[in-house]
Amino acid sequence: MNFKMLSLSLSAALLALGGCSSTPVTPATAAPVSPTASQAKPAPQTSQAVPESKIATVTLPAYLDPSNPLSKQKSVYFDYDNFSVKNEYRPLLERHGSFLANHPAVAVKVEGNTDERGGTKYNLALGQKRAEAVLATLKVYGAKNSQLEAVSWGKERPKASGHDEAAWAENRRVDLSYPNK
Repeated sequence: MNFKMLSLSLSAALLALGGCSSTPVTPATAAPVSPTASQAKPAPQTSQAVPESKIATVTLPAYLDPSNPLSKQKSVYFDYDNFSVKNEYRPLLERHGSFLANHPAVAVKVEGNTDERGGTKYNLALGQKRAEAVLATLKVYGAKNSQLEAVSWGKERPKASGHDEAAWAENRRVDLSYPNK
């Protein structure tokens, strides 16, 4: 019986080793190197069809494109206790008004803001007057009533924190808020 067990064990070991054998790999021979690269002849070009891309091209609207001035310049700033649009902001508003005139499906929210000084009701009224002044200027440059909505945030949405003239100047503004899509 020992002989049978020994022969079975030996047979199993040989079968296991036989299953692990591999085919020897012969190393590839290197191609001879030409003496100078300038004497080498270029390989013939073969034209292969380039597969058509399946990736869709996405075009951002101008107001979402970070490199476009419409996206970069969307705020109009005001003097203290004032809602007159300064001449320096006319080109900015002309750009936005013309864009809206050429894109009637796009709408913009014109958001008036104030600094923290003054009462809540006063600041809401001043923010609304600033928003309406910017809205009227946009309409001069071609925007339609249906594309514009004037709202006032008063002092509730400050751009800059602080209690000095620099912070207050940043907060006296109207922002043009385009849709996120």
